[in-house]
Amino acid sequence: MTKAHQEPPNDESGSGTRVVIEVPARTDGAAMWRIARDSGSLDLNSPYAYVLWGRDFAATSVVARIGDRVGGFITGYLRPEAPEVLMVWQVAVDAEHRGQGLAGRMLATLVDRAIALGARFVETTITADNAASIRLFTGLARDRDTTIERSDLFAAELLGDGHAAEDLYRIGPFGTVGSTL
Repeated sequence: MTKAHQEPPNDESGSGTRVVIEVPARTDGAAMWRIARDSGSLDLNSPYAYVLWGRDFAATSVVARIGDRVGGFITGYLRPEAPEVLMVWQVAVDAEHRGQGLAGRMLATLVDRAIALGARFVETTITADNAASIRLFTGLARDRDTTIERSDLFAAELLGDGHAAEDLYRIGPFGTVGSTL
């Protein structure tokens, strides 16, 4: 397993800046927090939580470096009761890099890494109004020629404070790294 995955230059920006998708470091926590805050749609965790992701869950998370800045991230973990499941917690792309396929490239890199760690499924929760995330994970299932299932998971009243219900999306099973089963 390699630490970084080199992506081709970001042709849509015209800058020729390379995108490097790699494991996050503790020092990426502040940038991850800023991107989550600025997204306007993610549940914002404390800056401390994002620093912890860069320390404790780096193997199951990614950042996308564009030049010398973090342009996006995905946080995830292998479920303790089901280590064959990668739970994707948050996906975020900085506003200036949206619409360029960065989320999909980060997710593909993360899924390949998780498969190498023994994962066979990806789970995530998505609110019914989050069309971008639904498209992202539906696209993953399509691109990997596997199934995607939606089910109720967390009712709104369980989450409190006006939070919308979170539906569970389960994608898989996956074969080996880079395969489509």
